Amino acid sequence: MNQAAPLRQPIRAARPLPVDLRPFLLPLAVVGLAEVMALLFVPADSFSLAAPHQIAVEFARMLVDGTFLVRTLETLGAAMAGLALGGLLGLAAGVMLGLSEAADKVTSMTVEVLRPMPPTALIPLSLLVFGFGLTMEIAIVAFTTIWPVLVLGRAAVRETEPRLMEVAKVLRMSFFRRLTRIVIPGAIPRIFVAFRLAAAIALIVSVTVEIVANPRGLGYGMMLSSQALRPATAFAFLVWIAIVGWGFNRVLILVERHLFGGLQGDAR
Repeated sequence: MNQAAPLRQPIRAARPLPVDLRPFLLPLAVVGLAEVMALLFVPADSFSLAAPHQIAVEFARMLVDGTFLVRTLETLGAAMAGLALGGLLGLAAGVMLGLSEAADKVTSMTVEVLRPMPPTALIPLSLLVFGFGLTMEIAIVAFTTIWPVLVLGRAAVRETEPRLMEVAKVLRMSFFRRLTRIVIPGAIPRIFVAFRLAAAIALIVSVTVEIVANPRGLGYGMMLSSQALRPATAFAFLVWIAIVGWGFNRVLILVERHLFGGLQGDAR
């Protein structure tokens, strides 16, 4: 009798991992290479460079003892306060300039002169006016975040459907009703993109001001570590600042996707 051939079990496709690990390959390779190079060429007691394992030890220490938490709250508090002030001013100005071509022409040169001004150039003047402290940092962040919100808000308002504005005129809608019923709802997705861009700028400017002049926050912690010749601590602060910036941006992207779906995917 012929024996029946054994049934072959169907080959199951491997399940995809819940997390895509490919973005982590390059950073891990860079860290590994840096570790090897540090062990070969950097003395253990170097005052300028540190091996990744030394940075990891300092990172864990400051994460556990609350140093990162305190410094992060100081930096984010100043960044968010400056963003709120500058964003509201920029939004109000952007809506006004988007609705009034005459006002836009009158202010165009002033905007283009002030917009490219580096925030660090404002530090000496801000020190004279506000002194060291939170107020100075908020003022510089606010000035810097006005412009992206103004420019993008103005463009968003100008892209309002003209036929909707004509209908509003026919219906004799007041300026306030046109603004709240037609202009702002249509421009909100782009305005949110402007605020997300301004939020990233606010964080960068806050850290920069703290490094240069303000004795508080993450930037000041990194500067103190550098002056104390503790490279592992300084690099640990740098890694944490990068993580905070990445996490902050991811939160804003998730909020944007939740509110507006994929409408702004191309803006990223």
